[in-house]
Amino acid sequence: MGCTVVVGGFWGDEGKGKIISYLALKDKIDVCVRTGSVNAAHTIYYDGKRYALHMVPSTFVYDKCRLLIGAGANIHIPQLLKEIRETNVESRIGVDKQTSIIEPNHSATDKSDTHSRRIGTTGWGVGPAIQERAKRTAKLANDIPDLKRFLTDVAEEANAAIDTKKTVLLEGTQGLMLSLFHGSYPYVTSRDTSAAAVCSEAGVGPSNVDTVLVVCKAFITRVGSGNLPGELSKEDAIRQGWFETASGTGRERRSAPFNFELARKVTKINGATEVAVTKLDILYPNSKEATVYNELSQEAKKFIEQVEKATGAPVTLIGTGPGALDIIDRRGS
Repeated sequence: MGCTVVVGGFWGDEGKGKIISYLALKDKIDVCVRTGSVNAAHTIYYDGKRYALHMVPSTFVYDKCRLLIGAGANIHIPQLLKEIRETNVESRIGVDKQTSIIEPNHSATDKSDTHSRRIGTTGWGVGPAIQERAKRTAKLANDIPDLKRFLTDVAEEANAAIDTKKTVLLEGTQGLMLSLFHGSYPYVTSRDTSAAAVCSEAGVGPSNVDTVLVVCKAFITRVGSGNLPGELSKEDAIRQGWFETASGTGRERRSAPFNFELARKVTKINGATEVAVTKLDILYPNSKEATVYNELSQEAKKFIEQVEKATGAPVTLIGTGPGALDIIDRRGS
């Protein structure tokens, strides 16, 4: 497997946590670096429990995986410590000493700013924290006594793992259409969310990456303001079974059909070598919990073929249910 980057294809909420937790268990990931920040939650259903993780890597489900938070991330200390306790990973998680800190005043600024509210900020304070990092006045993890026991050099660890042929995964957050540079500006997040940016935040050079996996849901959702091509009314979304609420904030997600032209765009910008499609069982209920491709209906197979044609990349993983192992794995087939 080498080094794999996993990123979101649309406006986030594609099921990256599910795909990453599956890869952790199936491929026995040795090292995972999470990037991004607290304003996005990855949801994992495993061993009868539901986890919505804003900071801890989704590979925690594999108990031999070294969990890391990259230098380009932004840490919300109370949330990080809470998740470390909930997942019982204190002995195997590391935080880069140059990771920047979200302070209480950042959240207050975020929540009170009229422009941020209009865009649809989550209110965690990520944008103001990134502003401070850009001004070179931010506090870093190295400045925080409560984090001393976790401090490490993440780039050094990740590259050493790659050099010794261990399996490494770089976990992106949100989705390309929320990218500060490539998304639906100004209704975007405060950082780039592309595969290239994930590598940069983790401290891994692009030539060390073997696989770029773009995760797309079988229908599109987005939270907050901004254009959503083909958007359905809430009533229609409920009828289709597409209505969702965000795992991190509880906010309602807006819904639209899968957009093949957008899928082509996001796979090109990310340099995708593979695509994962999640929630196929919502679009085609008879595919629920299928684990073999031939169990899918002809209609479901045709949809997967259309995704492959649009993106120019093979659909290697197909989500057919909420559980971490509800997956059709076509790699090597």
